[in-house]
Amino acid sequence: MQKKILFFIAVSFISGLPLFAQKSDVSVTVYNQNLALVRDVRELSVKKGEQLLYFRDVAAQIDPTSVHLRSLTAPQSFAVLEQNFEYDLVNGDKVLRKYVDHEIELFTAGKDTLRGVLLSAGNELVLSLPNGEIRMLPKKDVRAMNFPRLPEGLITRPTLVWLVRSNKKQDHRIETEYLTKGLNWHTEYVSILNDAETKMDITAWVSVENNSGAIYHDARLKLVAGDVNIVRRLARPAYKMARTEKLMAQPPVSQKEFFEYHLYTVERKTTLNNHQVKQITLFDASGVSFNKKYLYEGQRRRNQVKIYIRFKNSAKNKLGMPFPAGKFRVYKKDSDGSMVFIGEDLISHTPKDEWVETLLGNAFDIKAERKLLSAENISGNKRRERVEITLRNHKKTPVTVHVVEHFNFRSPDSRWKIIEYSHAVSNKEVRSAEWLMKMKADQESKLTYTVEYRW
Repeated sequence: MQKKILFFIAVSFISGLPLFAQKSDVSVTVYNQNLALVRDVRELSVKKGEQLLYFRDVAAQIDPTSVHLRSLTAPQSFAVLEQNFEYDLVNGDKVLRKYVDHEIELFTAGKDTLRGVLLSAGNELVLSLPNGEIRMLPKKDVRAMNFPRLPEGLITRPTLVWLVRSNKKQDHRIETEYLTKGLNWHTEYVSILNDAETKMDITAWVSVENNSGAIYHDARLKLVAGDVNIVRRLARPAYKMARTEKLMAQPPVSQKEFFEYHLYTVERKTTLNNHQVKQITLFDASGVSFNKKYLYEGQRRRNQVKIYIRFKNSAKNKLGMPFPAGKFRVYKKDSDGSMVFIGEDLISHTPKDEWVETLLGNAFDIKAERKLLSAENISGNKRRERVEITLRNHKKTPVTVHVVEHFNFRSPDSRWKIIEYSHAVSNKEVRSAEWLMKMKADQESKLTYTVEYRW
């Protein structure tokens, strides 16, 4: 059975009946900034001369200044003269206000029927009855109202209206494009560690959220990963999930470089319902190698040693596909087969052949302590500090802890130099230094260093 078409275009001629477009071809390109570009192509018969063209059920959050309309069949004989976005939607208060000075019928809570001319539509309704009496009635005492017709100027759905001119009677393929808020997408990664904690399986899901106020039937769906500059930053809308769908087509999504971004194309048409989250498989990878990283930053986390898993996004490591930004969740199976949640983190856009680091939590069996042993002002622009860092490994296995110290005394312009140390620096940055502290099982280690600041 052919699916119902949600969008339709009606042409209202100066004389004649409206016509309806058929064979809609919809494409939706979603950005991860609460923004989407909608392209809709329709087939339509038009007559010669000026006529009104109606495009109903457009996204409620459409940007009307972004709308583009043209004929793909004969653009030289089809001209757009005016464009309007009608969004004065029907509600009870608007209908009442439109009927001031017109006759309506009211049914009261006491089951009385009143018919008269509405004089006021505030918190109290004021009616002029046929016998000349004026009746005031609180809204809360009204059970129902009857109106003879929908007032002029109110519509039931957001509608784009064009005044167009055609040089002759002709069938046209008409293309409409517009930007809308209320569509967003993000990525969720689910990884499962093996028993040895050396490899993992990763499944990536794309989640598309539609809160734009419209339904897109059998749409061609594309997703853009990257930070596209827009003049006004669009806020994330209030979100309510109605249901979730999963599509398991193979291959589900293809990707390519596009300008300075990455473009992901869903390889089958899909329907995006309003107030819906649709999940689509992005990729599956098995046997991805990773390693644990223990990080201690004593100036930021006094006693906590953070745990990361770290892996390279390369073809050699069973990956090599650009990772869109998203939430990375990690699980591991217990001995009874049940799954245990290990932790989650947000990752940024990651090209192929780059490293991915995911923070999982704090190590239970590795403790650390940082002490400032001494601090001395040598002169008016020189200071010397001596620091001791104690690490304790209570695990039954050896570990390597990355100890990172940050040097930013007084101002970012201050210079610093480590003049004494118990362990050699492994890596030095502009404002930090890193030590790799290798520790055996149940071992305690101490790192001491002296740093000198100048400004």
